[in-house]
Amino acid sequence: MRVMGVDPGLTRCGLSVIESGRGRQVIALDVDVVRTPADEALQIRLLTISDTVEHWMDTHKPDVLAIERVFSQQNVSTVMGTAQAGGVIAVAAARRGIDVHFHTPSEVKAAVTGNGNANKAQVTAMVTKILALQTKPTPADAADALALAICHCWRAPMLARMAAAEAQAAEARRKYAAKVKAAR
Repeated sequence: MRVMGVDPGLTRCGLSVIESGRGRQVIALDVDVVRTPADEALQIRLLTISDTVEHWMDTHKPDVLAIERVFSQQNVSTVMGTAQAGGVIAVAAARRGIDVHFHTPSEVKAAVTGNGNANKAQVTAMVTKILALQTKPTPADAADALALAICHCWRAPMLARMAAAEAQAAEARRKYAAKVKAAR
């Protein structure tokens, strides 16, 4: 499975592509950070992010996108920018028929470090170790994008089993409702 991890943001948007192997084996294929100037108009910044992400999707052909879910922060304008960037990215994926999954920061930290409250340095260190990188990915947005992709690779089997169980339960409910209706 090829996963594109995205740490959305207006000033810095982390992008990564990894491929999963057997078990928990993952291989980094690419990582970068899209930067947009804070003094540029919002629509131009979002267009820059969208154009870059679309180029990555067309180049790397990911099977799925893993995007960090916007989490409440103190700074409302930061949250809004992050949400807008994430929305633009999700729309670009939807246009290409690429599945999108959102993961919270604590889910990502727990998957990569074993601690949902890990700090940036711990996440970066574990990403470097897991992917056997020669140097630590910088800035932190690059490491976070890699961590998101790793998290999704490792959580995908569980998510698939949960979706199958939910579909089976929905089908059982539908059959039961039909049976009750027929008995009336």
